[in-house]
Amino acid sequence: MYTLGINAAYHDSAACLVQDGIVLAAVEDERFTRVKHGKRPVPFTTWELPFHAIDYCLKEARIELKDVDHVAYSYQPNLLLGEWAGAETITLPLEPSRHQSDWLSPWDPLFLSSIVNAPRQLASGAPHHLKKRFKGVRHDGPYRWHFVEHHLSHEASAFLAAPFDDCAVLTMDGRGEQATTSFGRYAGGEYQRIKQVNLPHSLGLVYEAVTSHLGFLHSSDEYKVMALASYGKPVYAPLFREIITYKGAGEYEVQPVQWEELLGPARERGSELTQNHMDIAHSLQVVLEETVLKMANWLQQETGMKKLAMAGGVALNCVMNARLRDRSAFDEVWVQPAAGDAGTALGAALRIDAQERQDRRRYWQMDHAFLGPAYGDDEIEAFLKQAKLRYRRVDNIAEAAAELLAQNKVIGWFQGRMEFGPRALGARSILASPVKPEMQAHLNLIKDREDFRPVAPVVLEEEVDKWFVNGGVAPFMVFVYDVIPSKADAIPAVRHVDGTARVQTINRDQHPLYYDLLRTFARKTDVPVLINTSFNTRGEPVVCTPRDAVESYLTTPLDALAIGSFILEKN
Repeated sequence: MYTLGINAAYHDSAACLVQDGIVLAAVEDERFTRVKHGKRPVPFTTWELPFHAIDYCLKEARIELKDVDHVAYSYQPNLLLGEWAGAETITLPLEPSRHQSDWLSPWDPLFLSSIVNAPRQLASGAPHHLKKRFKGVRHDGPYRWHFVEHHLSHEASAFLAAPFDDCAVLTMDGRGEQATTSFGRYAGGEYQRIKQVNLPHSLGLVYEAVTSHLGFLHSSDEYKVMALASYGKPVYAPLFREIITYKGAGEYEVQPVQWEELLGPARERGSELTQNHMDIAHSLQVVLEETVLKMANWLQQETGMKKLAMAGGVALNCVMNARLRDRSAFDEVWVQPAAGDAGTALGAALRIDAQERQDRRRYWQMDHAFLGPAYGDDEIEAFLKQAKLRYRRVDNIAEAAAELLAQNKVIGWFQGRMEFGPRALGARSILASPVKPEMQAHLNLIKDREDFRPVAPVVLEEEVDKWFVNGGVAPFMVFVYDVIPSKADAIPAVRHVDGTARVQTINRDQHPLYYDLLRTFARKTDVPVLINTSFNTRGEPVVCTPRDAVESYLTTPLDALAIGSFILEKN
């Protein structure tokens, strides 16, 4: 049985294909369209289904859309449509007074009509060059269409992917149909939601609002605010505690505010960052961590579970995650690596797959995120020849790349199946040695990034506790760890101003070539750590194809490109 999961709500549209409990493929549509987060000049692009991502998933399984049994869309419009619930179409314009008195956005009527009509669009809206894999399908099948509530999709992406048989579940994001935060319990193959927090109360929307106030792009740049927070002081923490009020039993309220009245004029994008901006970021981060820690501890007491699985965009805050790992009542915390809205395609597909097969057994767990496209040497070399580029083929790409890295060269690394989620994890990465402190600034210059942003380390799994305090298995770069003080001078480029690093661990089963590269670099330098940052520049999605990789390599000051079995170097 094939189940296709789709996210096209809000942003980060994506597709995932599951066969009988096994995830075959998952990828964001931005990797093909080259529009980061799917964000165009209008707030929503829900009328654009992720046709390119769907096409890839079908191609990976060597099937066509007519072979799919179920389609799961990670949004349930009936929760908002009132008397229109179940209607085949929605005619514009909708009159808010007829079913909801206060639209949260003037785009909501168009947004909802696009979602309800998604089955028709999937059947007939594919771009011309992709129509082959979409032929022979009507809007009513042959597959069954399922609308899956947004937060249930987040929840399922956590509890059905986590390495736990039983766990508590916490999801937090900007908004779903109504919920912004949900708490649940997964045991015996069954899931029960215990409680949810609804709009307008949302930790994610508060973080988005402050992200915009600080001159960054909301629903995209929240990680920049998290990084900036390390430079500030909790000057505004009392104010944020008045805005976000924890009420107990997992519940909180957010007071409506005018941000400029409270925090002063909004920063213009690209203008100077002041200490005041840093203090705002730090204060927000402190209160977020305090609030979520209280919520998590209540959830542990309520469920009695010792393991926690998390998803939702807020769960990509790796500093907050580390605080939960170290200070909450849970023994283990696991975060689904595509925790943002792209991951709801994964969750919707897994949920409907399990439901329709009526099977509580677990066949798959997410121990790596390499679920996207791969390109073989023949395809890569054909493009290099077509582009008339100089290159050399090597017998041992790990050895050749490690030698360049040991010489303090910065290389693009393009190997195997692409990562699903926002983090580059060794398939589409820019790599460098962490030994010289100036490498962090150099990489930010190469990628046209703000100079306050840290770069992250990847470390051999068996070596992590020798370099990072209480270092544990962390394959997805969703937690920070303190650098062991005695090792700080050996890897200064990856140590953030607060002494932490956002760590990725790697073992050979997850990505043999990437692991061998680190082993070889360690043999040459006695340092089993590399800088790993995403293979892209500011405003661009991570590279997907050989063409994307070569274009990024040629238009940036990268020293070399290791792509398949080939090395390209600049004079």
